[in-house]
Amino acid sequence: MGKKRSLTGDRPTGKLHIGHYFGSLQSRVKMQEDENLERFVMIADVQALTDNFNNPQKVRDNVYEVLKDYLSVGIDPNKTTIFLQSMIPEIAELTVFYSNLVTVARLQRNPTVKTEIAQKKELFGESVTYGFLGYPVSQAADITAFGGELVPVGEDQEPLIEQCREIVRKFNNIYGETLKEPEVVLSSNKRIKGLDGNEKMGKSLGNAIYLSDSDEEITKKVMGALTDPGRIKKDDLGNPNICMVAYYHNLFSKDEVKKVCEECKAGKRGCVACKKQLIENIIKELTPIREKRKYYEERPEELRKILIEGTKKAQVEARKTMERVKRSMKLDY
Repeated sequence: MGKKRSLTGDRPTGKLHIGHYFGSLQSRVKMQEDENLERFVMIADVQALTDNFNNPQKVRDNVYEVLKDYLSVGIDPNKTTIFLQSMIPEIAELTVFYSNLVTVARLQRNPTVKTEIAQKKELFGESVTYGFLGYPVSQAADITAFGGELVPVGEDQEPLIEQCREIVRKFNNIYGETLKEPEVVLSSNKRIKGLDGNEKMGKSLGNAIYLSDSDEEITKKVMGALTDPGRIKKDDLGNPNICMVAYYHNLFSKDEVKKVCEECKAGKRGCVACKKQLIENIIKELTPIREKRKYYEERPEELRKILIEGTKKAQVEARKTMERVKRSMKLDY
């Protein structure tokens, strides 16, 4: 029995933050331990253009930023194939084929798409682009081009994978058994909230800690994090359930979080002391990641080689898939 394949990736619209770290990145590193799994990680530069079409330089600049983040957390190019989406023309070709198998109404009903369109009102106004509305079709092409059977995602991405499964079933029903239906592998952690309590963490919101942030940047961000608004003085009884500092202690201070929360509720620990301890723990966690990132920042040719070699391997696999697809669709002239 052959190895199963996993496919996942990120859009290069900025550096990766701790929400990515505790979610998809740790899952990908852990999956490298499975010898029965063949792993593909895609830098989705084409998909990034669906809502950055007017700023292509931003996407281009961030391709290598995302790659450095991948390598710095432990994604090993000798164990995981890292490739660039725009260099796989078969993905675009599959997207065209799949676009005949899904209706506009179905895309508009996709919960993830609806949420993201609402968030992009400033960009699109009342008229969303064809490319953005149809990106789940492109994502289905991403996954199936490499025979992806396992897709590590957060809960908010599940509707996109279900859309892919629907497309695969319809393709196989019309053209014969050709493609594999992917399964979702959920991250053990739910989406990490921003420092301001927002359910979404991101650069535009100014509420994220990035893997590459300096000690000074981490300190400034944590000192400005949302705390219990009802707690004015150090000896006031606090409520850690509505404090983002306590929330982040759950991520970075697992051995100490129980004591932190107890002292907060008893009015025995002030917010400044609590923040300083959190800052220390975050810096301790991120320092080895930043050091490894610095190593790659000083070796751009090594980065380029990793991306070129991974993309060449991905190209071979995508061509094999396209041969099967065209044969099934009677397009193998």
